[in-house]
Amino acid sequence: MSQKEFALYIEDLTVSFDGFKAIDSLNLYIDKDELRVIIGPNGAGKTTLLDLICGKTRASAGSIRFKDEELTKKPEHEIVRSGVGRKFQTPSIYENLSVFQNLEVSFPKGRSVFGALSFERTEEVLERVRKVAEEIGLADKLETEAGLLSHGQKQWLEIGMLLMQEPELLMLDEPIAGMSARERELTADLLKRICRNRSMIVIEHDMDFVKQIASKVTVMHQGKILAEGPMDVVQADPKVIDVYLGH
Repeated sequence: MSQKEFALYIEDLTVSFDGFKAIDSLNLYIDKDELRVIIGPNGAGKTTLLDLICGKTRASAGSIRFKDEELTKKPEHEIVRSGVGRKFQTPSIYENLSVFQNLEVSFPKGRSVFGALSFERTEEVLERVRKVAEEIGLADKLETEAGLLSHGQKQWLEIGMLLMQEPELLMLDEPIAGMSARERELTADLLKRICRNRSMIVIEHDMDFVKQIASKVTVMHQGKILAEGPMDVVQADPKVIDVYLGH
């Protein structure tokens, strides 16, 4: 395979915790501008995989390459700078700041303490905040205190905070957990919109939601890839039914 084809390529990735292989010689390739959903039973290694990509956990073996850069030895902040954004299961937003301020402090130049002190509301920042607020459906909530948003809106705000950094790879861990049916629909639309010029990896359990957003699904089981392909093909795979969908 030529190095140029994929945004992200993971080869022979392994991580062991006390002799237990949480990720076991895993190979995964994500295309540019692809929205990939990863599914699988609890303990399959899905979240651990994201931890490895963003540098929160160190691999025991194997390689993770993103845009021709080897990520496995890089610290977390350098991986963020390379263009990787990650959202965890629980939203981490500044509850007492407005939506506008949450987005503003996420602008890359405002990241460090010194950056924040000398931070100016330039036209570039304002433009970016407005554009992202529009994308995440919170343009009319810019002055609202983040703590007053609904659960779904908080999740969108956090996605917006990542978008402020213009990541080329965005990773979301169960983005619709706890959302209302309407919020789920809006989130599906949101994810389809924002993956137009970036690659995305989404971990999700809700199969209806997966069907709405995924072009390709990867099923993990015991730290390995069990199956991969379009949702309808994966759903009909006897191995997948056996270990995951049948339960």
